[in-house]
Amino acid sequence: MQSCGGNQEANKKPVREVRIGSLKIGGAHPVAVQSMTTTDTRDAVATLEQIHRLEEAGCEIVRVAVPDDEAAHALREIKKGTRIPLVADIHFHYKLALKAIDAGVDKIRINPGNLGGEDRARVVTRAARDAGIAMRLGVNSGSLEKELIDKYGGPTPQGMVESALGHLRFLEDEGFTNIVVSLKASNVRRMIEAYTLMRAACDYPLHLGVTEAGPPSTGIIKSAMGIGFLLFSGIGETLRVSLTADPVEEVRVGWEILKSLGLRSRGPMLVSCPSCGRCEVDLIDLATRVEQAIAGVKKPLHIAVMGCVVNGPGEAREADLAVVGGKGKGLLMRRGEIVATLSEEQLIPALLEEVEKFDGKECRK
Repeated sequence: MQSCGGNQEANKKPVREVRIGSLKIGGAHPVAVQSMTTTDTRDAVATLEQIHRLEEAGCEIVRVAVPDDEAAHALREIKKGTRIPLVADIHFHYKLALKAIDAGVDKIRINPGNLGGEDRARVVTRAARDAGIAMRLGVNSGSLEKELIDKYGGPTPQGMVESALGHLRFLEDEGFTNIVVSLKASNVRRMIEAYTLMRAACDYPLHLGVTEAGPPSTGIIKSAMGIGFLLFSGIGETLRVSLTADPVEEVRVGWEILKSLGLRSRGPMLVSCPSCGRCEVDLIDLATRVEQAIAGVKKPLHIAVMGCVVNGPGEAREADLAVVGGKGKGLLMRRGEIVATLSEEQLIPALLEEVEKFDGKECRK
């Protein structure tokens, strides 16, 4: 996967490097895209099938729920069949965390405060330390400690950060520093403020996300606003777009956020005009068909689909490849030069031929 336009903003605060299996995050490494399976983890075959779909879509870290012993038992088989780092999501039962570590997962996601006391949290921390794996310290506004809710009058960003810093001190006291921190909230402003405060307070990698963002129609907007704002500010080392949808869609949206900011590049960046009364082609249909046709393309191309001669040629000059629709025919362009004038039916097949020939060594932003 190619980086396009640098990793993050030049003023990004230095962040310590953390290893998650074969993947390194923080430091000078690019932001990584994460998702979580929706299958029953006890069904290793179904879980692996979904993980492989996520891998193909560009997922770089995958998390699975571990609610019981049977799910923990399945982790060993799942780990063997997974090419990307595997994270075990643990809540309440510290022995499940120990079984997940023993199964060879690359990271565990815990909240030290809900493992049944400091003694049990200490046992888990030492096991993770000895195994050399990473840990995500997850604080959610919806499960903040009661004393902090009382202190701040609700699940505030300040309370979330105080909770995270307290847990960090606990882990550090046990000699554990291979840590990623998340401070998720369903309220976008609260999430942004919590991560901003946390970045000022520590140099551990931060995992970004708007939790319980909702279905794609609204969840994509919330995630783009919250995650995008923080990334633009130089904050964040991994991300997950949490949608009530197929997790492959989470990965797709995560990459689109990164591509839109010029932080990463994977597959085409598609631009198309919004259509208007000047169009002499069914632009919505044309853009949809182009989007479907290039869905499996992994080259980092800039592709434009335009509907008229006002903005069309100008936008097309900025793109690697472009189609400009017209009345029954259209232009196929390559880096601003007209390749051919074709019938509408010929445009997409000809575009795909050009995609195949394109070397894709340079990204256009």
